[in-house]
Amino acid sequence: MTAPVLRCVGLRKTYGDLVAVDDVSFEIAPGETYGLLGPNGAGKTTSISMVAGLLRPDRGEIEVAGQRMTVSATRAKAAVGLVPQDLAVYPDLTARENLRFFGRLYGLDRDRLRSRVDEVLEVIALTDRADDRSDEYSGGMKRRLNIGIGLLHEPTLLILDEPTVGVDPQSRNAILDAVERLSTEGMAVLYTTHYMEEAERLCNRIGIVDSGRLVGEGTRRELVSRLGQQDSVHLEVTGDAVAVAAACEALAEVSSADADEHGGVTCLVVGAAASLPRLLAAVTDLDATVTGVEVREPDLEAVFLHLTGKALRD
Repeated sequence: MTAPVLRCVGLRKTYGDLVAVDDVSFEIAPGETYGLLGPNGAGKTTSISMVAGLLRPDRGEIEVAGQRMTVSATRAKAAVGLVPQDLAVYPDLTARENLRFFGRLYGLDRDRLRSRVDEVLEVIALTDRADDRSDEYSGGMKRRLNIGIGLLHEPTLLILDEPTVGVDPQSRNAILDAVERLSTEGMAVLYTTHYMEEAERLCNRIGIVDSGRLVGEGTRRELVSRLGQQDSVHLEVTGDAVAVAAACEALAEVSSADADEHGGVTCLVVGAAASLPRLLAAVTDLDATVTGVEVREPDLEAVFLHLTGKALRD
């Protein structure tokens, strides 16, 4: 098995009587995007600060790319690209100048820096505005430049702390496209967000934190299964909808099937993808015709509410 890029075991951090992070453990594999979700004050930022080596845990261990992470661990920190919520760019410099400046801080030599600046500008979709001062940029463009700075030294682990807050839809989509591309190229990504649809789109696995503890972890499907909810398949049919509903309900994987007055049949099933061919076959056997199909999977938002009692943006 491939060794994890990030391994956190039993992390704990307190501030006086406040327990900010309490026995949190998780791993991220190469090429995996791991979403860390939680309401405000749940312990996400404290966890990220410890992973990045900015904050010393009271207890627990962190390894990045096989190196133990501490506040003084230079080699481990060199494997991390941190993109914080607050912008870390110089407004009186162009995007290219910002990237060159931070690239020198990373210790990149001249030739490597030149090529990396061009590569990163393409990834963050700022090539055509590379020589404009960053104080002339929109908020979304500044966010993209912020991400580019974190990518310059080709980190093994990229930490993105709510990178799309307050950005326009075009920049938000460019950021999400860039994250997807980095993941397919093998980079491990630790991603926090207040937008559930981003977690749905980007994250291979999700950890849900609340009051400092990891209260749920897994793929979207694994988390949803904790609620015991089933997929909903809605069929628009011509013919006897009541008979279609009865035929569908007779299938082992269908727990219920109800016809409505508009010629629709809604079935609750275990695993819509595997069940759909048998549902369609049942309709065909009745000489009915399916004119429309809609599959609704259980919502990750419902899982979050169940585990934390709060909405993601609370």
